[in-house]
Amino acid sequence: MAFTLQIGEKAPAFSLQATDGKTYSLSDFSEVKTLVVFFTCNHCPFVLGSNPITKKIAEKYQNKGVKFVAINSNSEQTHPGDSFEHMVEQMNQENYPWIYLRDQSQETAKAYGALRTPHFFVFDKERNLLYTGRELDNPRQPEKATVNDLDIALAEITDGKTVTTNLTNPIGCNVKWEGQDAHWMPAEACDLV
Repeated sequence: MAFTLQIGEKAPAFSLQATDGKTYSLSDFSEVKTLVVFFTCNHCPFVLGSNPITKKIAEKYQNKGVKFVAINSNSEQTHPGDSFEHMVEQMNQENYPWIYLRDQSQETAKAYGALRTPHFFVFDKERNLLYTGRELDNPRQPEKATVNDLDIALAEITDGKTVTTNLTNPIGCNVKWEGQDAHWMPAEACDLV
């Protein structure tokens, strides 16, 4: 069995606390036509480099039935900057157009098979996976990026087309797993393609 959710598979359910103080479940987004779930964090240079682009993409598609939901699954023991308090602080400063959830148990990251930060999963109305992988081919230095795979996928989805490239390798820091070295990844977690 693959570590990461496969194209066509259903979005795993979750119930997680958000920086706005509410708890959100997958079912809370049932009216959303296209749901982008992405695993992120507060400190990763790949996340910090690409967040402004991600914000533009979220804003670009919000009137086309697309909703972004961010999840931070990183262990705060491994990286204290990924604490919930720092999440709230970041959202207050940056005013990102997404809900930012805390996956303290890391069960949601395991259910989705999140490999890196950032790692994007795009689902249709029935919550079947249409695209997974990276946003940019150079998220740390977005000014040097040559392709935005997430933008291309969302353009095709919102135009009612089939996603041409539905699977890419996420580029970023690995998820910081509780009780493990900062660079550890599960043995079954390998590159997607």
